[in-house]
Amino acid sequence: MNSDNLFRFIFQNRNVRGELVQLSTSLDQMLLSHEYPMPVKQLLAELVAATSLLTATLKFEGDIAVQVQGDGPVRFAAVNGTEQQQFRGVVRMQADITGDSFRQLIGEGYMVVTITPKQGERYQGIIPLSGDSLASTLEAYFAQSEQLPTRLYLYTDIQAQHCRAAGFMLQVLPVDQQKAKTDFDDLVMLSNTLTHDEMFNLDVEQLLYRLFHQEEVELFPAQPVSFVCGCSKEKCSSAIISLGAEVINEHILEGKLDISCEYCNKIYHFDTDDLSTLLQQL
Repeated sequence: MNSDNLFRFIFQNRNVRGELVQLSTSLDQMLLSHEYPMPVKQLLAELVAATSLLTATLKFEGDIAVQVQGDGPVRFAAVNGTEQQQFRGVVRMQADITGDSFRQLIGEGYMVVTITPKQGERYQGIIPLSGDSLASTLEAYFAQSEQLPTRLYLYTDIQAQHCRAAGFMLQVLPVDQQKAKTDFDDLVMLSNTLTHDEMFNLDVEQLLYRLFHQEEVELFPAQPVSFVCGCSKEKCSSAIISLGAEVINEHILEGKLDISCEYCNKIYHFDTDDLSTLLQQL
């Protein structure tokens, strides 16, 4: 398995493109610092793989945020990814976990996909949750927002001390729609034979050959995927300053202020000297 890489590929004689992502170390860095229940870790791992596939479609510098919100035990789950394949994610729960399927976790709700270019206007698409999986909901998003038939396959292997996730996507190219539909249907039929073990144990070259050995497939160089939280003591300091003098003075009287990052669980400690220094910057 090509750990923590995203691959893009095209078919020389088909109007379809594809992507494949395999995650291991980066996923551990995000998940093992949290005490999420196993089904919640599985949901977040799927969301990371899916977001990685979506960010690979960006043709500009920017980021994509994929959120699912509902009335189930998981109130909110979100992953942010950049065109550089850097991601972070978080889950917020509102009840005990009693099931492990997508709909048992989320309940009724909707998905929000926000695309934010560094230059240009932000785009946001909102669709109701459909089907019984994250993959089917994302397929509905592509059908509605981009009107491009898309097939997504998401896989997870969540253990107490090690987590893995993978994703595979086929999408028609916006040319010669009749041929693209036929090509897409043919390739989806082959992709439906992909197994969990193959996704995690085969290198990408072996996997693509196993699925499409009768096709001419061009595989592009791998793009590394990494967990990047982005938190820092400087950012926490700015947040504290924004609270104002009254709040800072309250924490000085209390003797300290601790701030925990919800993405990586790192705790930043500010003692009275730190807080007094920040107070002077107002």
